[in-house]
Amino acid sequence: MSEQNRRSASADFSGEAEDFPLPPPNFHNPFLDLVGVEADGIGPGWARIVLEPRAELSNMHGAVHGGVIMTLLDTTMARAAMAQQGFRLSVVSTGVTTNFLRPAAGRLTVEARAIGGGRSTCFCEAEVKDGAGQVVAKGLGTFKYQKPPREASAAEAIE
Repeated sequence: MSEQNRRSASADFSGEAEDFPLPPPNFHNPFLDLVGVEADGIGPGWARIVLEPRAELSNMHGAVHGGVIMTLLDTTMARAAMAQQGFRLSVVSTGVTTNFLRPAAGRLTVEARAIGGGRSTCFCEAEVKDGAGQVVAKGLGTFKYQKPPREASAAEAIE
């Protein structure tokens, strides 16, 4: 974790990468590349990502589309859930609830943390904040742990 990420981590989202029994995996995901998601920090049981919105991610009102916001919440909570287990396991979403509080515009920051669970599931919460620091959406998620996917090429993963 960079020094800047350490300084910007809030009390609820603190931790050191060296606390992990295994190094964080490569989170390469072609869909997230298309959206423009960038990792901004991760530690035991927490994760943070950022997004610079573009016109093609907007809804008809000019705000960031709700589907994009839901993607950000799901992705960040999934990373927090995997970090909770030291990246020994992968996760799949079994339920994600989103509450939209205001239109999203400007650079978005999403912070998520694991808040409970056990051997087979993890419960997480997350917030999306705009460039002014206002909360634009909140999410709760349930994730099922599973074996990590085998390494596959993009062509294999699509088929």
